[in-house]
Amino acid sequence: MKKSFKFIFSMLLIAILMIPIVACSKEEVQKVRIGEVTRSIFYAPEYVAIEKGFFEEEGLDVELTTTWGGDKTMTALLSNSIDVALVGSETSIYVYAQEANDPVINFAQLTQTDGTFLVSREKIENFSWDQLKGSTFLGQRKGGMPQMVGEYVLKQHGIDPQNDLNLIQNIDFANIASAFASGTGDFVQLFEPTASVFELEGKGHIVASFGTESGMVPYTTFMSKDSYMTENQDAIEKFTRAIYKAQQWVEEHSSKEIAEVILPYFEDTDVSLVETVVERYKSQGSFAKNPLLDQEEWENLQNIMDEAGELPERVEHSVLVNTNIAEKVMK
Repeated sequence: MKKSFKFIFSMLLIAILMIPIVACSKEEVQKVRIGEVTRSIFYAPEYVAIEKGFFEEEGLDVELTTTWGGDKTMTALLSNSIDVALVGSETSIYVYAQEANDPVINFAQLTQTDGTFLVSREKIENFSWDQLKGSTFLGQRKGGMPQMVGEYVLKQHGIDPQNDLNLIQNIDFANIASAFASGTGDFVQLFEPTASVFELEGKGHIVASFGTESGMVPYTTFMSKDSYMTENQDAIEKFTRAIYKAQQWVEEHSSKEIAEVILPYFEDTDVSLVETVVERYKSQGSFAKNPLLDQEEWENLQNIMDEAGELPERVEHSVLVNTNIAEKVMK
C-alpha cells in the first residue's frame, strides 16, 4: 500500500514539475493584422503564405482584411487598426513628407512591377500607343502607383496625359471597373482578374501591360510603423520569413498549382482564369522572388513619382526601407 502511494505521489510530483517545462517549450502564437490595399491575384504569394501554413509555421496567426485603396490602408495602419499594410511604397513617402513622428517603414517587397493592364473597349488588332491620343482614358486614383505608372508609360510613348487625351481620375478605386463597364471611357487601366474577366465577357480587350512597359519598381510592399517594428522585431522577422517561403514556393511551382492554392480568395472566379492571370504575372516577372527592396528599385519608384509631379521630396533608401530583416531571412 505504501509502495503504491509513493509511486502515485512520485508520478504526480513529476507531472507538476513538468508543467512549467511544457509551458516554456510551447511558443506563444502572436496575432498580426494585415491590411491589403485590394484583393488581387497580383498578391498570390501572400495568399500562398497563408494557405500553405507558412505563417503558422513561424508561430503567427494572421488576420487579413482588404482595405480598398491606398489612403484607406494607410489610415488603418496609422490608427492602429492593422499592424502591417500591403500597399504601394509611395504611401510611406507621403507619410514621411508630412513629418510623421512615427514613420512607416518598408520591410518586405511582394511585387516588383506594375500589376495593371490597358484595356480597350473595342477590339484592336494591331495596337499602338498613339491610338490613345484623343481618346477618353479612365485612369486610377491620382497620386497612387497605378496612376503614376500609367502616366509614366504614356509619356514614354510620347503621350501627354493632360493634353493628348481626356484623362478621368476622380472615380473611387473600387468603382473604376464598374464605371468602364457602364460606358465611361474608351480605355481603362485595370488590375487582374478584372481585366481578363472583362475580356471573357466581351466588355473590353487587353491590349498592353503597364508592368512590362514600366520596368522594375517596388510596386507593393509590406510595411509597418517604426514603433511597431521596434516593439515586435521577432514577429516582423517571422512574418518576412513566411513571405520568403511563399515567394520561393511560387517561383518553384506551376501557375496551375498556384491557382489551385489561392482559389479560396477568388471564389467567384474559375480556376482556369486564375491560372491564366498567374501565368501572365509570372511571365512578366511581377512576383518578387525575395523580400529585398533594393536601392535601384527605390530610385525608379521616386523617378516615376517625380515624373508624375507627385513626389513631395526625395527620401534616401535607408530612411524608409529596412533591408536587414530581408537579408537575414534570405541567408
